[in-house]
Amino acid sequence: MQDAPYSPGDTPGTPNFTYRSADSGGKSPRIDLGSADTPGSRAFRAVGHLALTPLLDCFRQNSPTSHHTSGIAIHDLARRLRALPPSLGPVRLIGVDGHAGSGKSTFAGHLAAALGGAPVLHLDDIATHDELFSWTGRLTAQVIEPLGRGGSARYAPYDWTLRAFGPPRVLPPAPVVLVEGVGAGRRALRPHLAALLWMELPARESWARGRLRDGEAQREFWDGWTEAERAHFADDPSRPHADLVVRATPEGYEVLPGPASPLRPGSPGPDYHSR
Repeated sequence: MQDAPYSPGDTPGTPNFTYRSADSGGKSPRIDLGSADTPGSRAFRAVGHLALTPLLDCFRQNSPTSHHTSGIAIHDLARRLRALPPSLGPVRLIGVDGHAGSGKSTFAGHLAAALGGAPVLHLDDIATHDELFSWTGRLTAQVIEPLGRGGSARYAPYDWTLRAFGPPRVLPPAPVVLVEGVGAGRRALRPHLAALLWMELPARESWARGRLRDGEAQREFWDGWTEAERAHFADDPSRPHADLVVRATPEGYEVLPGPASPLRPGSPGPDYHSR
């Protein structure tokens, strides 16, 4: 059940990224400095949790005020993620979570390309009709444990049409691996993540996009899915632990400090690290 593509995914070229400071309150004028080949794209303003040292250091050295925002190309975000310390064996595992239909797959595809073709694990390949969210054990055995040992993971992707697992796929222990899907930031995975990104789109809007994409044939499935997703996030929310929040815009993407960022006003203090 891949995400409905957002318009930037259909536009040739690199999408623009805008980073907004934690204290801007969304009220300051946007200064979109454009794509990777513009001089302004090299100005970096970023935020993150305590483990995101390169992001935090740069933010502290170039902290925007409430009257200033700055843009950044996706390649700069990729460079900062590559600079993070490994979180799972030799791998920097980056989680991309959000509601079904929020644009996670499209965003992860852009980010993977900017990372030079980083592997992407889609949780749609791990979940099944019978285990929409009860797949932690299989993911741990097939993916987390092998990568943690520095080896390649092997998993059998689920075919949602045939309702059966397909031939095994290999997931190499690349320097950066993206895991995207609903539940990528669940509590069982957070200790293995170098960073958690949340696609910021309300549930109802996300689900409406997903229903439109999949059509009437999947109406009954979506009825069951929305209830299951609502129950999952009620028991195991991801957004409160997100380091960065990503919003799709007509120009590209906007990245803001996540709820777990120590640079966000009102966030927990430096000892907070409940991941």
